[in-house]
Amino acid sequence: MKTCKILLIDLFVTILFIIDINGQNIVVSDNLIANSEPLKVKMGAQGFGKISKWKFGEYSVVSSKAGWTKTTSKSNLFNTKTESKTTQKFSFIMCNKESDSALVNAAKNVEIKQVQGFEIFPDFYLGENEVKLSANNFTATITINHDTTDTWILLMNSEWGSESENTGEAILTNGITKYLIFSASSNSNGTDKRNIPAKGYEFREKDNAVLALQYYGGGAMGYNKNLVWIDNNQNQKMKLILAATATAIFQLKIDEIAAFE
Repeated sequence: MKTCKILLIDLFVTILFIIDINGQNIVVSDNLIANSEPLKVKMGAQGFGKISKWKFGEYSVVSSKAGWTKTTSKSNLFNTKTESKTTQKFSFIMCNKESDSALVNAAKNVEIKQVQGFEIFPDFYLGENEVKLSANNFTATITINHDTTDTWILLMNSEWGSESENTGEAILTNGITKYLIFSASSNSNGTDKRNIPAKGYEFREKDNAVLALQYYGGGAMGYNKNLVWIDNNQNQKMKLILAATATAIFQLKIDEIAAFE
């Protein structure tokens, strides 16, 4: 019986592995397929007070700093109203093969306001549970070779709740050029039937996509399949900006996974 159980477990693991290997990547725009190739992303080790040593193509993180996660909270006397704010910061320098450097300073801010019923006696509450506001805001500034006259800003904001103003926005801009950020998945065209498809983002100016990234490969082992597509028509400086932007998002997603676990 033990032998049968072991064989069944081995078979199950093998099936999961095959599904993941044969899984699909996120769907990207035709122009990006024509003008780029998917770059495999290596996460690398994450030392104390550092971010992961991300590397793909000719781009790699050469130094970094990760700040402490800070959380503040308050509530009323009976804990029927609570508010919490969490801030996490990190920074890194990414270089290309020509030794140009991108300095990235990033911060994630999460704010939650909620009300909950007051327990009169076991399992009987006065009032209802409700999330008034859940806001998740991520920002990053990106400069190349210390040139602060051309600073790019990444904004990824989302919120929901009864007090939400629905100000969700996701853009990359330097004040002149603006790329909108769209969610992407391997099931965007309905061809990936996995319960958990691959997930990522695509950056576009009108109908022209310049960057796509896959932060989750779908299936049981999707966290080990990160990919990046960068438009080859961009100049070296813009390619480095896009690579640094993708890296900031990769680190954001890894931190979210670690917090969830």
